[in-house]
Amino acid sequence: MELFDLTGKVAVITGSSRGIGKAIAERMAEHGARVVISSRKAGPCDEVAAEINARHGEGRAIAVPANIAAKEDLQRLVDETNAAFGQIDILVCNAASNPYAGPMAGISDEQFQKIFHNNVLANHWLTQMVAPQMLERKDGSIVIISSVGGLRGNALIGAYNVSKAADMQLARNLAVEWGPSNVRVNCIAPGLIQTDFARYLWENEEVLKVTVEPNPLKRIGQPDEIAGTAVYLCSRAGSYVTGQTLVVDGGLTIAW
Repeated sequence: MELFDLTGKVAVITGSSRGIGKAIAERMAEHGARVVISSRKAGPCDEVAAEINARHGEGRAIAVPANIAAKEDLQRLVDETNAAFGQIDILVCNAASNPYAGPMAGISDEQFQKIFHNNVLANHWLTQMVAPQMLERKDGSIVIISSVGGLRGNALIGAYNVSKAADMQLARNLAVEWGPSNVRVNCIAPGLIQTDFARYLWENEEVLKVTVEPNPLKRIGQPDEIAGTAVYLCSRAGSYVTGQTLVVDGGLTIAW
């Protein structure tokens, strides 16, 4: 367990009131971290923090609602975390948006801009806000939740996939810049995961069929199956990994 021990670490996880983000927060708390639950709505954040505190002891989790689209909200998230816990050791940029499904010829400028604002620019903002203290301490781990969509073309969620490819390059660039100060930056690229965010995909019988049939494991994934990868990347077990995109998709990308 020592390799995966996060005791004494403080982790901020965006989009952590449900789905993949919630699973990551729960598992990081289980491995000893103090976690900050954040999404747009306060109620769901409070509920998840209360669940974690009930399981692991009061003070293990706090809720700081924030809208990733608002730079001032992200700065408040960082400031309130520092005020409550004194530092930030781990950042997981999980929150994302996808307001459009269909051919890219049909996407509006507003929808395209929202996807890139929330999925790329917000991650850039938040990493820049958190990095200075990590660089000063010469220790830190940042994980961006990307997607296997960033590795291939798709006629249904093309703009989303372009943004997720950009996240992979963001991680590579930051890993080069910050590696000399022992700050690691990586991506996780999940396949189709059974979350509310992806419901429109896995509830579509045709999409589900073409996803499951070629998949070596013959199923879609669960949020908790992404959480273990996040724990690995942010613990001593992953201390020599940076600038990488770890694909967690049941083998789908090797079988397409």
